[in-house]
Amino acid sequence: MTARIDHLTTSGTFSLDGGVWEVDNNVWIVGDKDEAIVVDAAHDADAIARALAGRRLTAIVCTHAHDDHVGAAPALAEATGAPVLLHPEDRPLWERTHPDRAPEGELADGQVLTVAGTELTVLHTPGHAPGAVCLYAPALGTVFTGDTLFAGGPGATGRSFSDFPTIIDSIRTRLLTLPPETVVRTGHGPSTTIGAEAPHLQEWITRGH
Repeated sequence: MTARIDHLTTSGTFSLDGGVWEVDNNVWIVGDKDEAIVVDAAHDADAIARALAGRRLTAIVCTHAHDDHVGAAPALAEATGAPVLLHPEDRPLWERTHPDRAPEGELADGQVLTVAGTELTVLHTPGHAPGAVCLYAPALGTVFTGDTLFAGGPGATGRSFSDFPTIIDSIRTRLLTLPPETVVRTGHGPSTTIGAEAPHLQEWITRGH
């Protein structure tokens, strides 16, 4: 039996480069009735813990370290005993939010996380942030993209630590190569599919090179 995917939306703020914005974040929980992982512990550790409904949390996976995606990670880790996992290239961003607490573990390109018998492969997809990652779960027909790819285009690259040509290259080489029916579960807003995004992403790719 493969894992199921649960979803909740949490609300708070995103701050960087002196600006503060109100945001709604997608939090994804992957697992079965016994264990789960959380993809992006955003804003509200209590709400995420309630959604776990007593399941053992095996990992808190950060797609990147912008404060709206990692703000609740330490509190959720303390409540559950689960390790926080982050790509090391995003440590400078993490330390802006949590200067006195390091993540428990590192994510690496090609690393495989297993929960409820289901494998999720880490894809390093820099651009929105240096250590941004996506999690591809072929058995579930889905990829969790954080802020790398949304319905309608790539994540923002207008602020510190981001780079437009880099995110375009990440999407072209790591995401558009996935099966077109793959469901894209994003960090904000609605889900989409690789096939739905591919046609207009070609315009972004042309712009990025």
